[in-house]
Formats: sequence, structure tokens, C-alpha cells
Amino acid sequence: MTYQETLDWMFSQLPMYQREGKTAFKKDLTNILAFSKELEFPEKKFKTIHVGGTNGKGSTSHMIASILQEAGYKVGLYTSPHLKNFTERVRINGEEVSQDFVVDFIERNKSFLEKQKLSFFEMTVGMAFDYFATEKVDIAIIEVGLGGRLDSTNIISPEVSVITNIGLDHTQFLGETLQEIAFEKAGIIKKNVPAVIGERQKEIENVFINKAKEVKAQLFFASDSIENYKTDLLGDYQLKNVKTATLAIHKLTGFKVNVVHVEKGLLNVVKNTGLKGRWQILEESPKVICDTAHNNEGLLMTMNQLKNEKYNNLHIVLGVVSDKKLEDVLGLFPEKARYYFCAPNIPRALDVEDLKEKAGVFKLFGNKYNSVNEAYNLAKENAEAEDLIYVGGSTFVVAEIL
Repeated sequence: MTYQETLDWMFSQLPMYQREGKTAFKKDLTNILAFSKELEFPEKKFKTIHVGGTNGKGSTSHMIASILQEAGYKVGLYTSPHLKNFTERVRINGEEVSQDFVVDFIERNKSFLEKQKLSFFEMTVGMAFDYFATEKVDIAIIEVGLGGRLDSTNIISPEVSVITNIGLDHTQFLGETLQEIAFEKAGIIKKNVPAVIGERQKEIENVFINKAKEVKAQLFFASDSIENYKTDLLGDYQLKNVKTATLAIHKLTGFKVNVVHVEKGLLNVVKNTGLKGRWQILEESPKVICDTAHNNEGLLMTMNQLKNEKYNNLHIVLGVVSDKKLEDVLGLFPEKARYYFCAPNIPRALDVEDLKEKAGVFKLFGNKYNSVNEAYNLAKENAEAEDLIYVGGSTFVVAEIL
């Protein structure tokens, strides 16, 4: 198979959560454990840091990787979803896995994958672990896909477990309350492994405290830290992620990382890892900002930051997925803006007519468009030099304009 044929096969095997939603969610680790055994347990051949949470886990993972790269280590990085290319999910020192490796890996394991009926995410996790083992990385930063306890990545025994924060997202899988969601996320806290929690949230901190006691893990809250470092990642919300990433580094033993590595790593995250879509400025005149924030907590921070921007008129290109609780997010967007409603090109996308209608309830008015790119191009045509264009609502909207 060619690379494109390989990807098409992977995408078509079983529903993929990022595209299809709830039908792709699995309730146990049976498949990934079987695949790990088939691959001769690659995840046992390198050290890891496990990173979960509702918001910020991607940025935090990239920050940790960048710091360790500056310290001279060979660093694997597994994240999801990808924005433009599938190979973004699996990197070593910022370099994406080769298309040839993807093709070869699937060809070698195709009969097992078909027989076992692995999901897209399960086979991708196995691929990442196999690649990192083959390339003999010193350490790999592994981002949780969804939840924690039952996530396919949760077969690793990390050096540090990291949970950035807890918010009401993916409630159809993880629970309707913060406590239920925190319980699922806390599933990555392992026996005798230090655990770093990004934010001390009063209503759920006991979930983590109790879990840590149960497995005899030392527990640390990054929000208690007084350390402050600068980062090249824009967005005020990154300050929380900086504290989480640096505390995780401090709790990592067996690696030599000094303050210069931390400083340089945080200032070179984009250069070292290739991270995109976090308060990313695409153009200056008119100013165009895109951000992948897509739930209540994430959008609350980005919308607050948007209030600090100076502009004459605000244009917002907005699309969302269908399993999002719109009443939780639409009220965060400013009424005084011209909206360009669209739907990302995935099955999970919310119909643009539904989005426009529901946005109107919150006094968000504008026109609907047939595609993200059509909406974006019209916004650029209509915007004057002193205006601002914000693109967001979904990772997949941002992906289509990058």
C-alpha cells in the first residue's frame, strides 16, 4: 500500500473517536494489551512521562519535551489529534515519524490488527510505542487521548504522571460531574510514581489526594509553585502550563536538567517540537489569531484574552463538533462581533444551520458558509487592516485553515 492507502485503511477500519465520536470509544484496555504483547512490549523499553487533563495537556507535553531536548536527550513525543498530517502525532526531537515507517508498521501488523479489530487510536498508540523503542529514545512524553483510566496509553509505567486540570468535557464518556471526570483522569496515577496536578481545584482535589494515598504516590500541585518562566507559546493560559511542565521536570529523577535547559526549552517550544494552533498569530494586518480551545474552561481563557486585544472590528470564524454542549460555550463568545459560521469536514461536525440557529439565541449573528475555508476567506475579504479575525471553536476548524 502507498502511504495514503495506508492512512485510508487505518481511518476506515473502525470508527475513530476524533471523527466519529461516541461509537469509537472503548471501555477497556484488552486490545492495546494484546497489541503490546504482539509487539513484544515496546513501552517497557524506554522511560516515559504521562500527561492527561482536560485543557493544556498538549501544550504541557510539548513544553516538557522541549526542556528535555535542550538538556540533550533523545525525546519521543506522542500527542493527538493531529492538525494537518497524521505523522504529527509521533515525533522524536521534533521530527515527525516517516511515512515509510507508518506504511511498513501497518503492513507488518495488518493481519493482527484486522483479526483483533483494533481502533484507529489503539493501533496508533502501538505504532508510537514501537517507533520509540526502535529508535531507542531516552524518554517519551505520552499524552492521554481521552480520560485516563481506560485510555490506550495507560499501559505505561511512567517516571512522572501529570494531570493539568479538570473540566466538563467529553461528559458522554467520562461522567457528568467534575468528580466523576477527575476519577477517570486520576487513573494514570501509578504506584510509587510522583504525580503532578496542574491546578488545585477545591471541589475535586480530594479525588487526587485519595488516589495518591491508595497507590502510595507522592502528590504535588503545580498551582502552589511560585516559580515563573517565560515561554514562546502565546496566550495567558500558558502560564499555568509552564508551572505544570517545570514541576514535572523537577520531579523527574535520573535525568540531568538545569535551569538553563528549562529556560531555553520553554522559550523554544515551537522551534523544538513544531507545536501549532495555540493562540497562533497567522497574520498581522488584519491580525489573525487561531486557537484550538474547544470546551468551557479553554474558551473562557481564550475569550478573556481576546478582550485584551485592540481592534476596530472583530470577525469570528466559528465551527464546533456535535457532541459539544453549546449552552456551555456559546455564552462565552462576544456579542459584538461578525460571525462566519461553518462546519469542519468531519462526520462529528455540528451542522452549520444548527450552529447558526443556536448562536442566535446568544445574540451571536452572522452568515453560514459551506466550508471552513470559505468562511475564513470571506472574513479576510471583509476585514480591514485594523480589524481582528479569530478562528476557533474546534481543533478541526483550526486544522483546516493552517
